[in-house]
Amino acid sequence: MKRNKLLTSLLTIAILFSSMSTAFAFDEGMFMPDQIAKLPLKKLGLKIKPTDIYNPAGGGLTDAVIRLSIGCTAEFVSPEGLILTNHHCGFDALVSASTPEKDLVETGFKTDGRSGEIPAKGYSIFVTQRSEDVTAKVKAGTEGLSGDALAAAVKKNVDALQAAEQAKAPAGSTVRIQMMNSGYFYYLFQTQQIKDVRVVYAPPRNIGVFGGDPDNFEWTRHTGDFTFLRAYTAPDGSSAEYSANNVPMKTKKFLALNIGGLKDNDFVFVLGYPGSTTRYRESQSIEYARDANFPFLEKWLNALSSSLRQIGAGDEEKRIAFQSDIASFDNSRKAFGGGYLRLRKSGVVQARQAEEARLATWIAANPERQKKYGTLLSEIKALSAESNAAMMRDAVMRRFPDPNSMSVLGQIVAAVMTTQVQGKMLNETERAAKLKEIEKAYEGREAEHELYMLKFFLKSFDELPAGQKFKAAEDLFGSLKGKARRDAEAAFAATIANGEYSSAQKAAGLYGPRTMDFNPEREKILGFARGIAEERQALAARSAKFAAGIDRLRLLYMQAMVEMKGMTAYPDANSTLRFSYGNVKGYTSREAEYRSPFTTMKGMFEKETGENPFDVPQKLKDLNNAKDFGRWGSGDTVAVNFLSTTDIIGGNSGSPILNGNGEQVGLCFDGNFEGLGNDFYYDPAVNRTISVDIRYVLFVVEKFGGSGWILNEMKIVGGKG
Repeated sequence: MKRNKLLTSLLTIAILFSSMSTAFAFDEGMFMPDQIAKLPLKKLGLKIKPTDIYNPAGGGLTDAVIRLSIGCTAEFVSPEGLILTNHHCGFDALVSASTPEKDLVETGFKTDGRSGEIPAKGYSIFVTQRSEDVTAKVKAGTEGLSGDALAAAVKKNVDALQAAEQAKAPAGSTVRIQMMNSGYFYYLFQTQQIKDVRVVYAPPRNIGVFGGDPDNFEWTRHTGDFTFLRAYTAPDGSSAEYSANNVPMKTKKFLALNIGGLKDNDFVFVLGYPGSTTRYRESQSIEYARDANFPFLEKWLNALSSSLRQIGAGDEEKRIAFQSDIASFDNSRKAFGGGYLRLRKSGVVQARQAEEARLATWIAANPERQKKYGTLLSEIKALSAESNAAMMRDAVMRRFPDPNSMSVLGQIVAAVMTTQVQGKMLNETERAAKLKEIEKAYEGREAEHELYMLKFFLKSFDELPAGQKFKAAEDLFGSLKGKARRDAEAAFAATIANGEYSSAQKAAGLYGPRTMDFNPEREKILGFARGIAEERQALAARSAKFAAGIDRLRLLYMQAMVEMKGMTAYPDANSTLRFSYGNVKGYTSREAEYRSPFTTMKGMFEKETGENPFDVPQKLKDLNNAKDFGRWGSGDTVAVNFLSTTDIIGGNSGSPILNGNGEQVGLCFDGNFEGLGNDFYYDPAVNRTISVDIRYVLFVVEKFGGSGWILNEMKIVGGKG
């Protein structure tokens, strides 16, 4: 499950929501640390105490699990700040340190000691020192309030509590209180940021990314998706920017690694920072994702990736620079594409609608419930109907113009919004400042990329259904069909990407008096930009109206569902520390096809083609032929990946997966295709976490990478001794 820079995430009809009819049924749930003690973990296979996992006083396993600034999870695996995470989570660090002469993604990175560790540019880590449910404290004194009065009272309580707790926190720690699920929960988090992170070891592409995009979200997998980093601090232990004087961080807690192996149905659990879920959303929200948002996101991300790949094919320096973005786009594309297919095939909208019908009956059966929830469902329906009336067009407009790929059009639209829609002209001093701003926005601009994406969006407007067309596009091209329209769109796109406003000076000039000479090409661009500005303004107004009403309704919706089900809820994921549990287990992917839960190096050689992404390194072949597996082997091979029913999503990449003794047995890195759509629901029959077996990680480091010095500072237990 690769890191998703943009966005990062299945209960079947028969069990949708009914899985929540009893507290924490099945393996569903991304639980807060303070909820761990309430789970039936001992009878499921946990051999340590819940307080060994999370202890409010400190010292639990959670102290070893950290969040990377780029949106992944990682964990300390030694007392000297050594960090284990996914290869794709360290990808940006490798790219930033690469050159056309030495592509560290392709070759991997190794050093013979700490002095050779290189900065992971732009990386930092966050350690959660404390997590506390403060819902009761935040809601104290708000009974009977609603609307603005309620919001003001909650804000006052949050601000006061946060300030008081920050004053008590140690130096270098940050306290924040987060609202979850529209105010159903409020949690306090105390964290520490460490700013000096360095790369220690990364395997080459044909181990760390073996299988590439074809294998992404697929099982079977044979990917060594791991990287070692290290955290450094100032000599006094405080956080500091990179310095040669910094020292390895002294970690309060680190994980032991167990190389004894797993078997089918073994109990396991995951600690990590899952990005985002919406498990309690109304049916209309799921319908928007299924029918409009996810399908368009798949097409958009495919266009972004295809464009950059095309540019990089002819320029090695750009290929290296773009490869992280391409990997991220490809990952998200597959996630959204698979997500809407699973939502359709599994009937998730219909199942949620059935639950809402049951909820309506439950509300109507009791006068008190009628008073509290009587108009809830009808209000949601009316608000959603208005908001989603042009949902196909809105899905496109929310990404147009994309500031990361269409900087010229973005600047034109911003200028038109200011001068024409808002009627404000900038004076000479303001225009000079604006020029500098635009010049910065144009730095590194790829005209070819902008042209490609403009053509993609213009074609997307043409494909919108009747009644949802974008007027500004139809005014320009509505009389044309097929190739004639594509040709006209391409010519128009070129006038934007390569025309006069690709000059920062000319773009800044849009904020001043208009020139008197008539230019039809210019008028088309400015008219189109005004259409975009007005449509985005209207979309913003609709979105604001929806947002103003939906939070209150979603809170009531969740309260009603929880009350009706008699369940104990867990908060939706929001990149905060969570716990999930399950078992090592395969699944039936389709009729008459069972996927067993383990893969080994034998499968790599079965997949090998000799070409990227299925090319096996020669040294790995040599080790296999010699059966030189050391203590990491299992019979005549080495275990590579395994499946479990643990509930994860994007952001869990790099999470440790641990056995019943609390020892790390693997490293989570992906989910399976059949489990996509899990931001909305979890299906215990097919949702699976894909993890790297810790034995493969250590085998690659020592036997393949020749970096056994790294292992010397770890605590390794189990196995052959």
